[in-house]
Amino acid sequence: MALLKKLRNLKAEDNTGFGNNSSSTGGRFVNPDGKPNVIKRGVGILYRYSWYHTMLGMRRGKFLFLLFLVYISINLFFAGIYYLIGINHLAGVNTGSPLKNFTEVFFFSAQTFTTVGYGRISPTGFMASAVSTFEAFLGLLSFAIATGLFYGRFSRPQAFLKFSKNALIAPYKDGTAFMFRLSPYKNNSLSEVEVKLTMAITNEENGKLTDKFFDLPLEIAKINGLSLSWTIVHPITDKSPFYGLSKEDIANTDIEIMVYIKAFDGVFSNNVVTRTSYISNEIVWGAKFKMMYHPNEDKSKTILNLDKINDFDRVSLPEPAIAATAN
Repeated sequence: MALLKKLRNLKAEDNTGFGNNSSSTGGRFVNPDGKPNVIKRGVGILYRYSWYHTMLGMRRGKFLFLLFLVYISINLFFAGIYYLIGINHLAGVNTGSPLKNFTEVFFFSAQTFTTVGYGRISPTGFMASAVSTFEAFLGLLSFAIATGLFYGRFSRPQAFLKFSKNALIAPYKDGTAFMFRLSPYKNNSLSEVEVKLTMAITNEENGKLTDKFFDLPLEIAKINGLSLSWTIVHPITDKSPFYGLSKEDIANTDIEIMVYIKAFDGVFSNNVVTRTSYISNEIVWGAKFKMMYHPNEDKSKTILNLDKINDFDRVSLPEPAIAATAN
């Protein structure tokens, strides 16, 4: 009841894009990778997905494996067609066992699909020539699409930001604050970096579960440039949704902190956007981050240790803050 009364005294946000009826949603709103936690139904699979967006957003290893799998599958398909037509319609084939004959037509298919055409094997007859003509045409289209995808993935503006695995409730000045850390992990240069935090709390109101959304004011919400790590700090004051919550309250309440970041990438001359979120069990009570950068030996450069972005020390919170959260 104390939480319910407290939430009524705070102004809730209504422009988050998420509904307020908790019974109509499930799980977190935003996944750690920044994608909405939504599964779409009611339309066919061809309309449900943008294949271009899917291929651009796919992980590198999966993307390369999929291209290789499609390439092998297409050539196996056409090799089967040539084999059914008859290898006698392919001049220059070194015949032998069925397996050797199939490998011969498979490599002929690969040479036709890529339009390499070494010349040792060539089609004879209408059927073999027609199939090889269509395969060469399909190969040109396929490689044009693959080239476009490679270029799109290579040239797509990205933030390349790494977030700490956990958020912390840490000492801050004479009280406490909600904190998490981020850092660029590639050699890109970001400027005009802006951060916005939205807190979602699931709470029972009049016997019905509802989602309330609150803006979290930050100590610093915008910086001119981001080269090292940046610890995002939301001071827990009497205006904060965190105010009055104990460690047990946070653990037992459905809380999600949605993070929205926008920055300008000078190389692409374009804005980049990234998102993530933290839920209750990813918030550590009573901790502070360790430093993750230091000068080199001659103090001419700064060394940023990205492998330490998740490192923190356990600490006790200030007595006034503990007393406040206990009331």
